Amino acid sequence: MFEQEIEMEKRQSSVVPLLLIVCLIISVVGIAGYYLIQSRKVVSKQEATSIISASLREQGPATIRFRTGMVKASVDEKPHDPHYKLLEKAGIVRLGKDTGTYGQTTPIALTAQGENLLTELGDVSKTTDKDGTIQYIVPIAQRNVVEISKITMNSPSRATVEYSWKWEANKLGNLFDASGSMVKNFNTWDRATLIQKYGANFYHGDPTHVTIALVKNASGWQINNEY
Repeated sequence: MFEQEIEMEKRQSSVVPLLLIVCLIISVVGIAGYYLIQSRKVVSKQEATSIISASLREQGPATIRFRTGMVKASVDEKPHDPHYKLLEKAGIVRLGKDTGTYGQTTPIALTAQGENLLTELGDVSKTTDKDGTIQYIVPIAQRNVVEISKITMNSPSRATVEYSWKWEANKLGNLFDASGSMVKNFNTWDRATLIQKYGANFYHGDPTHVTIALVKNASGWQINNEY
């Protein structure tokens, strides 16, 4: 009887280390399998497109600003600056005769054609300033994703995305296209001023290519601004 108890204790003592080894092997295999599965998970083009499109929308559209009423020349803006000339040539505003002895003031009115265009475009900001003039801020072009060309997984939680985007201009944006006939008709100085200060751009130019980094956290995939 005593010998049987000793034999049973020996068996139990040999089973415990075996169970520990089996548990350890299962744990190692489980962890390895988890990381293998995670490593094979990639950012889909659909996910990347959604993330990048949201980021481009956050940057906001390209806009132009102009005033109507008795507009007085200032350091920041003058009624005879090239954007007013372009808007007048396009039939959107009408400039009257300059007045004032100590400061140039020009009556600028929105035409019926201009009113119809702004109504059609929508999302136009219209505010009345203290001097009685009305300021318009008009969106003219929006950035849109063209293509997700490459996605590289650097780790289960980090990825690099190569993509291209392009401007999509509305009717007013087409008038302010730097390669369009309206802008080309200005002299070199005025064209440069339109591009640098008054919203003109190559809205129908080639797509812009960009590389960004994505990082995955508790909220999902996001753009890594530290990249």
